[in-house]
Amino acid sequence: MPLQTIRSVRPAPVDGDALVDRLRLTAVSVGYALSMAPALALGILSILCIPLGLVTAGFALAFAVVPATAALTSVHRRVSGQLLGEEITASYADTTGTNVVTRPVRWLTDRARWRDIGFLWFSATGGFVLSVLPVGLLLGPVTHLVGAVLDGGFWWWLLVVLDGPLLLVWWLVTPALVRARATAERNILGHTRVEQLERRVEEVAASRSETLDHSAAEVRRIERDLHDGAQARIASVGMNVGLAEKLIATDPEAAAALLREARETTVDALEDLRSVVRGIHPPALADRGLAGGIEALALPIPLPVTVAVAAPSLPAPLESAAYFAVAECLANTVKHAGATRAWVRVRHEDDVLHLLVGDDGRGGADPTGSGLAGVARRLAAFDGTMVVDSPAGGPTVVTMEVPCRTSPS
Repeated sequence: MPLQTIRSVRPAPVDGDALVDRLRLTAVSVGYALSMAPALALGILSILCIPLGLVTAGFALAFAVVPATAALTSVHRRVSGQLLGEEITASYADTTGTNVVTRPVRWLTDRARWRDIGFLWFSATGGFVLSVLPVGLLLGPVTHLVGAVLDGGFWWWLLVVLDGPLLLVWWLVTPALVRARATAERNILGHTRVEQLERRVEEVAASRSETLDHSAAEVRRIERDLHDGAQARIASVGMNVGLAEKLIATDPEAAAALLREARETTVDALEDLRSVVRGIHPPALADRGLAGGIEALALPIPLPVTVAVAAPSLPAPLESAAYFAVAECLANTVKHAGATRAWVRVRHEDDVLHLLVGDDGRGGADPTGSGLAGVARRLAAFDGTMVVDSPAGGPTVVTMEVPCRTSPS
């Protein structure tokens, strides 16, 4: 059952819902307090990993302690995030391609791992105090009152007088204490502003590099298409016209045949040029906008495709990226999905262009495949994201979002 967000630390009306809320927060505090034991043990072992790293024991210990610490902090991120109504995400350095020697070195230089260690010691010290207070303020009076009721006599009234203020304090401070603990964990375990900027710079640099590589590949493709297609045909036209010019006086029929062949080759060359231009910026997209371009994409597909586009006029580069992203998704549907129908939905809302392409096929689409990976790279150049939901047996739904501000009309 998900935790309810702590909306406020101000006193709430004394009613049944408020009582249940404080009991719930006290139960959360119990869980927080109990985590002190594993946090303290892992904190001590984490520190020991460093001197023991000079021998083999340190590496073996690190491979047990670091994943255990990550698992514990993951639970706290989820619980504290739910209490605060936000997501607290980890930002660990990528360890792909590392081995048993280089991975601990990567852990040692990862600031997120050091923040995990800081959290362990916070959980074992100040965090424990914050969490044990609500539990003590409630359990102490409750224990006294239960004991007094069972014993009977004058002491029951005295304990009511003494423990009543403690229950009032528990009622007033529990939301603030739990929120303080959750906020401290968010500040320790969440992204710092510097790390967010650094990650953003890395993403922009990677996106820029991929975009440049893609652009260079597109230029080479266009050059190859022109060289192998239109250029070769135009050269053939020139040769045929030259031969016809020489034969026109001595063999008019042969010259006429060469001219007819030259004319047909010219038509083919024009079609090649149209194909090259279509690959750069499709005519349907240029003439009819994104809605018309996507409808033109859906027409020749050999299965029913439902298209719903509600988007204003967008910058040409973004329209082109969206068009080719949808085109790639529909091509995958035709080639791999075995679907009986597909659908495309496009809308612009809150300065974000939302694109959804789905089908009722067999599922199992791989987002790391060349086609979908290319879509993700194309959208990343515009700070866009792509999520592929394709369980075995289907359906497949590709959701794409691209930030896009439109000019006020």
